[in-house]
Amino acid sequence: MKISFPSFVPVALAVLSLAGCVSPTPAPIIDRSTTGHAAPQAVGPGYHTVRKGETLYGIALENGQDYRDIASWNYITDPYIISIGQVLRVRPPEEAAIATTAPVIAGASVERRPLEGASPPLSANTSTLKREPRVNKEPYSDALYASTQKSVEAPAPAPAVVVTAPATGALAWTWPANGKVVGNYSPESKGIDIAGKAGDSVLAAADGKVVYTGNGLRGYGNLVIVKHSGNFLTAYAHNQKILVKEQQEVKRGQKIAEMGKTDSATVKLHFEVRRHGDPVEPLNYLPKR
Repeated sequence: MKISFPSFVPVALAVLSLAGCVSPTPAPIIDRSTTGHAAPQAVGPGYHTVRKGETLYGIALENGQDYRDIASWNYITDPYIISIGQVLRVRPPEEAAIATTAPVIAGASVERRPLEGASPPLSANTSTLKREPRVNKEPYSDALYASTQKSVEAPAPAPAVVVTAPATGALAWTWPANGKVVGNYSPESKGIDIAGKAGDSVLAAADGKVVYTGNGLRGYGNLVIVKHSGNFLTAYAHNQKILVKEQQEVKRGQKIAEMGKTDSATVKLHFEVRRHGDPVEPLNYLPKR
């Protein structure tokens, strides 16, 4: 018995046969392992975008804060792990809110409304109009008009007095070690180096609270950071022994560590003064020798 197929069947089989010989195009694969990390983008004052190699301790030092405060503001729990590209609040929430308030755009239309119960402001050309004075219903005269204008002239404003806070932040300072300065301040060094012998006393330069002890900042060795009033921090690096604990209150001249050479080729104290997180010249604050 001969079976006949419709005329379109051979054509369909041929198409299917060709389709079977062609491999489907795979989805493109993008290798992101060599693209690196995108440059961090600032999101405004009071915030910091984490870069490669940064630690929470270092970010706190650079911004003049206690690392525990930054952890709290960003809901970071122990062991204080942060990620590249993570945006951190580095100012108290109330300060960041003030810093990021949207400014008035120049040229934008601003609607002015008088306070409730206040008289509406006079038009711009009102001052050029002469009106008949109504005092005792006297008839108008140029002399009378002039006298009334003088009586309502506003007194000249007193010059503004600008009060500048003292550069020392009203702190009493002392030298953190007795040795000779062997390394000067520069934007690269961020502090000064004071020579000494292993075990020499390292002293708190001013009253404050210890906000960091440890060796989590590369290049500083065993480090102590003290926070002072006036948004000052002081840092004491390369110690062989730390004698204070975090959150401990210290007094000016109190021994807080012993000099050493951790993360240093020689025994010395590396001492930094920071204001609002920015390094400043320590010799501008320490007493003259």
